[in-house]
Amino acid sequence: MTEGKKRPQSSPEDIQNALYGGVPMGRWKEGLLFDGIAPTPGLKSAANWFPRTEKIGPDEMRIIFMGTSPMIRPGQMNTSVFVQLGNGDSFVFDLGEGSVANYIAGGFALNELDKVFITHLHVDHFGALPYLYMFGGWSGRWHNKLRVFGPSGRTPEYGTAKMVEGMQMMLGWHMDAFDLFPNGEGWDIEVNEFDFRDNGGVIYDENGVQVTHWQRSHAKDGASGYRLDWNGLSMAWTGDGRPSQLDAEYAGGVDVYITETQAELISISSGVMGVPPFLGRYTIDTHHTPGYAAGYLMNQVKPRLGMTTHMAFDAYQNEETVAEIRHHWKGPFHFGAPDGVVVNVTKDDIWVREGILPDYPNSRSPQFDFSDGQLVVPLPRNTRADIQEPFVREQEIDPAEYYPEGYHPILLEEWPVDSDLVVDVENLPPALQKSMGENWRDRVAYRKHIDELTAGDEGSE
Repeated sequence: MTEGKKRPQSSPEDIQNALYGGVPMGRWKEGLLFDGIAPTPGLKSAANWFPRTEKIGPDEMRIIFMGTSPMIRPGQMNTSVFVQLGNGDSFVFDLGEGSVANYIAGGFALNELDKVFITHLHVDHFGALPYLYMFGGWSGRWHNKLRVFGPSGRTPEYGTAKMVEGMQMMLGWHMDAFDLFPNGEGWDIEVNEFDFRDNGGVIYDENGVQVTHWQRSHAKDGASGYRLDWNGLSMAWTGDGRPSQLDAEYAGGVDVYITETQAELISISSGVMGVPPFLGRYTIDTHHTPGYAAGYLMNQVKPRLGMTTHMAFDAYQNEETVAEIRHHWKGPFHFGAPDGVVVNVTKDDIWVREGILPDYPNSRSPQFDFSDGQLVVPLPRNTRADIQEPFVREQEIDPAEYYPEGYHPILLEEWPVDSDLVVDVENLPPALQKSMGENWRDRVAYRKHIDELTAGDEGSE
């Protein structure tokens, strides 16, 4: 083509045939995707979720599988399901060992993970709670308690409250040592233990969000499933257990139904997982949901999307698992595994993607509510002199011995103020204002959105 000389455009018919010839445009149904399984608005990529790159829509729910296996291994941490809502609220359902690493890789600050719902007290469902408790308090959960929800046991010593009490005793040394830092309410825990027998009971009802529970048959009393409802959207996580009609009753009609499952491949799985076949068979038949039963329950619940997690995600058994589920369930299905699977949910569409979680992420800045226009840093409770004998400090090497000539930082060996540090937000460095107030700004934007919708409704009357 001669530079600067524009060629005549092709005919409208040729353009239509070439550019739109393979596009359905409502003329036919393409492929086997179900109605309502399509990318939701606002996605940066339909294939992948990249941490901290997408805002949740004001009428949207996002579910991220932060841990997906009962047997911890590098590609799969123990079970944890994270739910984020367009109103700025977030909820942690189970917090298995290792899952905290994926929360950090997903770009979430530990102090924003302040509502944890535990299905039962097997350690693969709450093993990371001590870490979140300690390091969430240390890294900014200074002004709100960690809230833990979980079932009672048949007797008090087997309930959630007793577990938390034991955890606090176990962490005594750590807590006293970390009182050298600002903590405020960081060690306070609000335990919400509910009667595991109270099927359908409401255990959380705030900001338009309601969480209900029902009991699960998991060999011992004190196991529960959860359902979350908000703004016309819903999800359920059953936790572990044998297939039960209670799922159909209390999870019926949810948008996303998540259950655990184990494929009927006992002899093969025993060799892969190092578990004798008789132990694997006995474990499933007393504690878990086989693949056929997972599909059966999905057909009872009738969700917009059925999902399974708390499973070994292995090539040798994934197709078998799908086949077992498909024996009963013909609707939309996706694995909630491996770690990092992301589900976006609106009233019109649901879409599942692979989350890209970095191996060596930066930790997100702690998130604070700046509604009162201030950052308040609590005064530490301890000094080193309070908790350490002088002898061992006296053995510390003089920094002048190891710092190079011409370099010697001003050491911060004592906390620099003798009361709470209070800083008006406008006096914070701009980078801190931006990084530590992001969640707060999102909540303000959501409230503005709701106010505008309300005002519009009132104006149309």
